[in-house]
Amino acid sequence: MKIGILGGGLMGKALAEHLLNQKCELSIYNRSIEKIADLSSQGARICGTASEAVEQSEIVILLLSDADAIATVLDSVEPNAFIDKLFIQMGTIAPKQSQHIETQLSSAGAAYLECPVLGSLPEARSGKLILMAAGMEDNYRQALPLLKIIGETPRYIGATGRGAAVKLAMNQLISGLTVTFSLSLALIEEYQIDVEQFMQIVRESALYAPTFDKKLDRMRNRNFSEPNFPTKHLAKDTQLFLEVGEQLRLDTTALQGVSRLLDKTISMGLDNTDYSAIYAAISPDRK
Repeated sequence: MKIGILGGGLMGKALAEHLLNQKCELSIYNRSIEKIADLSSQGARICGTASEAVEQSEIVILLLSDADAIATVLDSVEPNAFIDKLFIQMGTIAPKQSQHIETQLSSAGAAYLECPVLGSLPEARSGKLILMAAGMEDNYRQALPLLKIIGETPRYIGATGRGAAVKLAMNQLISGLTVTFSLSLALIEEYQIDVEQFMQIVRESALYAPTFDKKLDRMRNRNFSEPNFPTKHLAKDTQLFLEVGEQLRLDTTALQGVSRLLDKTISMGLDNTDYSAIYAAISPDRK
């Protein structure tokens, strides 16, 4: 199975490492080649252009930051390189954007499947990402052997756009849960209540979410370095949900507040840190 990856950011590189460990034949392209150069020693073909990566592959995974980045990279690919290739879009984009990419690739002679992922870098490196596939069922069946390497239980959601919608719904939960937990934790700390006692109560309640414990130490220690998912990406995804919500005439008042807090976090210079840095915007360090 010849696999190509377009996009060597945090998730793209982590997934590449996993596929190489699984003995997949891998070609990878990233606009900043220096970020993926070390994959060469693990057996990856480092490509100087997106066209080269596509030409060397049977299945091409798109792991780029947004729809504009996808369009820029696809526009750089030689037309003949698309023919009979299957493209799997794994980033977070809007349903209509995904449908547009499908139309573009179909007209170029390629097949398309959207399959956004949920999980972080450890899950990417261990093949335990949650996969939400949508598109033509034939394309899903063709991709399934690869998807099972990436995640243990791929899910087929339906027509193109539905996987993208589920991913936006999940990322909205990430931002919402992080903000509400941050606010509660800030109150506990301000009143100098024992945090572990508070957490025991939370864990015993129906309100508990595992992400609370995953981000607790980062928030308490204000250590937001080495992110698995940067603040700027969550801010982008939150804004994307707001745009889709407006099109659907949903009341997104609460999420607009979350978006403003994410913008505040970025204005504090924390755009490339872990998204738990939103705690710093909610509760300024008074030490």
